[in-house]
Amino acid sequence: MNIFLYELKSYRKSTILWTLALTSLMIVFMSMFPSISKEIDEFKKLLEGFPEGVRKALGIQIDSIGSLNGYYSYFFLYITLCGAIQAMNLAISIGSKEIREKTADFLLTKPVTRTKILYSKVLAALVSLLLTNIVYVISAIIVANLVKVEWFSLTIFLLISTTLLLTQFIMFALGMIIAVVWSRVKSVLTLSLGIVFAFFVISMVAATEEAGRYFTPFKYFDYTYIMVHAAYEWSFLVAGITLIVVAMVLSFIIYNKKDIHTV
Repeated sequence: MNIFLYELKSYRKSTILWTLALTSLMIVFMSMFPSISKEIDEFKKLLEGFPEGVRKALGIQIDSIGSLNGYYSYFFLYITLCGAIQAMNLAISIGSKEIREKTADFLLTKPVTRTKILYSKVLAALVSLLLTNIVYVISAIIVANLVKVEWFSLTIFLLISTTLLLTQFIMFALGMIIAVVWSRVKSVLTLSLGIVFAFFVISMVAATEEAGRYFTPFKYFDYTYIMVHAAYEWSFLVAGITLIVVAMVLSFIIYNKKDIHTV
């Protein structure tokens, strides 16, 4: 029994649906860019009517929103929100699937270690996220070149786009901890939505506080900083990678030591 291929196949439908959802959302937003760029002065005046705190919470930068990358970074927050739900949903489903479907007895009595079981499941989920991002990024580049009204930096565009995968990996790692600690989940999607939106709300509150950014993955990547420096902030990048590694290691340790209830 190849657990990796089995799990990858089981994620096929959800991966396709999430990929289509993210890509479609991107196309809808990007299709509005040519019209907005023509009326950019009026659009900026509209945004200036928003309180500064609200603009920071939503990631709106009036000075750069007239450029393609500036506009892209504005709505990319919502792309990331959807991607985070996908990642969290995958992670939580890993630890609760056998309990919900009552297949733990069958799986754990096979001549395979718990580490290999969890490793295969995690690898399949990460491959699914990677495939989603590959299709999304290729589609985004094509659409960006179709709607652009002037030259834009592809490097910055790719840096912004890659934050989707990085944020998904962080959310996935956090979801894994929850999955192995709390296996009895009645509704994976409901729990995933609750956790992701909680982090999203925290990101809005922490928008004006530098230290507060460490408490939510949605603020680990500052799009304004990326557009100015064409790079990520090292402190938050290191924090994100550290969080992923620690969370994944703890997940494997807990999973190997916990009692797996089958009923």
